[in-house]
Amino acid sequence: MTTPPPELLGRGSWPEAQRIAAVLRKETVGGALLLAGAAVAFVWANSPWGDVYETLRDTRVGPASLHLDLTLGTWAADGLLAIFFFVAGLELKREFVAGDLRDPRRAALPITAAIGGMAVPALVFVLFNLGGPEGALRGWAIPSATDIAFALAVLAVISTHLPSGLRTFLLTLAVVDDLLAIVVIAIFYTETLSVPALLLSLLPLALFGLLVQKRISSWWLLLPLAALTWVFMHESGVHATVAGVLLAFTVPVVRSDAAGGPDAGPGLAEQFEHRLRPLSAGVAVPVFAFFSAGVAVGGLSGLRDSLGNTIALGIAVGLLLGKAIGITGSTWLVSRFTRAQLDEDLGWPDVIGLSLLGGMGFTVSLLITELAYGVGSPSYDHAKVGILGGTVAAALLAAVVLRLRNRRYRRMYDEEHRDVDHDGIPDAWDPVDDRRIDPSGDHRSSPSAES
Repeated sequence: MTTPPPELLGRGSWPEAQRIAAVLRKETVGGALLLAGAAVAFVWANSPWGDVYETLRDTRVGPASLHLDLTLGTWAADGLLAIFFFVAGLELKREFVAGDLRDPRRAALPITAAIGGMAVPALVFVLFNLGGPEGALRGWAIPSATDIAFALAVLAVISTHLPSGLRTFLLTLAVVDDLLAIVVIAIFYTETLSVPALLLSLLPLALFGLLVQKRISSWWLLLPLAALTWVFMHESGVHATVAGVLLAFTVPVVRSDAAGGPDAGPGLAEQFEHRLRPLSAGVAVPVFAFFSAGVAVGGLSGLRDSLGNTIALGIAVGLLLGKAIGITGSTWLVSRFTRAQLDEDLGWPDVIGLSLLGGMGFTVSLLITELAYGVGSPSYDHAKVGILGGTVAAALLAAVVLRLRNRRYRRMYDEEHRDVDHDGIPDAWDPVDDRRIDPSGDHRSSPSAES
C-alpha cells in the first residue's frame, strides 16, 4: 500500500491545535503592547522632548568592574531579548520533539520556507546597496527576520478564522526564522571573540542542563546559572541573546519515565514556557521596542531623505517583496519537487497572505541594525525608517489579502468545529467518523449527514 503524500500546511492534531491557539492568544496581547511601546518611542523621539528620550535610552547602569555598565537600550537588547529567545528556543524544541513537527515531512516546510524567507530579502538588500555608501552592506541580514509578536497580533485582528495549519506554520516559521537570525548574528556580527570567556560560559550552561535534565526546577538554582551563562557569553563578544537559545535547548520536553512518561502531563520545557511567555511577550519585547523604535526622522524632509536612501529602500523592499517571494517560492518548490501537496482546504492566496505577514520584521531586525551600524549613526536611523516602513506596508497588504479570504475561513471554521457526537473533540480532528452506533451495533448516519 502506498503512503499518501504529506499535506502542506495541513491540519495538525487536536491537542496541538489547542496549544497553538493558547500561544496565539498570549502573543496577540504581547503584539499590542509591542505596538504601543514602539509608537510611544517614535512619537517621543520626534517631539520637542526627543533629547529626554535619548538621555533615558543612553543612561548607563550596572557594575563597571564586570564590564556591565551598559545603557538601558543595551540592557533591553542584550538582556531582555535573551528571555525572548529562551522562550522561542523552548517553543521550537517542543515542536520538533513532541509537537506535530516531529514528523520530518511536516518539519521540512517551515524550515525551507524560513531559509527562503531569509535568503531572498538579504539578496534584495544587497542588490539595492551594491556600490552604495561605505559599510552599507553590513546590514544585509536586517530584512531577514520575522517578528513573532507583531505578525501574530496582526493575524488575530484581520482574520480570526485562519485555518490552524496556517497559524501553526506562521508561528513555527517565525520561531525558526528568528533562531536562524541569531545564528547569523553569532557568526557574522561578532567582531571580537574572547575564547576564555566563551569557554567559561559553557560551565554554568552545562550545570544548568544537568539540573533540568534531572527535572530540578528550583529558580534559586537555575536563575544564577542562567545569569552566569549570559554574563560570560556577553563578555566573550558573542551576542548575549545566544545564551538564551542555548539554555532553552538543554531543557527536556517530555516527562521522564519515572514521572509517568510523555502522557503524564506537561514536561519541564512547557512549564517554563508557560511561566516565562507572559514576561517575554508582555515586558521584554515591548520594553526593547520602546528603547529601539525611537528614531528621529527630522520632519517630512528627513523622512523623504530616509525613504530615498538605499539602505532604507533595501530593507523596506526586502521585507515587503523579498519575504513574500522567498516564503511563497520555497513553499511552491517543496510542492513541486516532492510528493507533498497543498492541503485541499487551502489555496495559494492563503500562502501569499501568510508570506506577507512574514515581512513584519521588527524585534530582531532592530537588533541587527544596532549591531550592523551602531546606535546614532545616519545609516542606523535610515535602517529604522526602512524597518518601520516595510513592516507597516507588509501588514497593510497582508490585511487586504487575508480579509478577502476571511469569509471562506469562517465557513471552514464552522464546518471543522462541528461536534456531532458531542465528545468534546471537533469532528474534523476526531479519528472516529461522524457516525453513531446504536445499541444493536448497527451504524446510522449522524443528523448532519442525513441533512
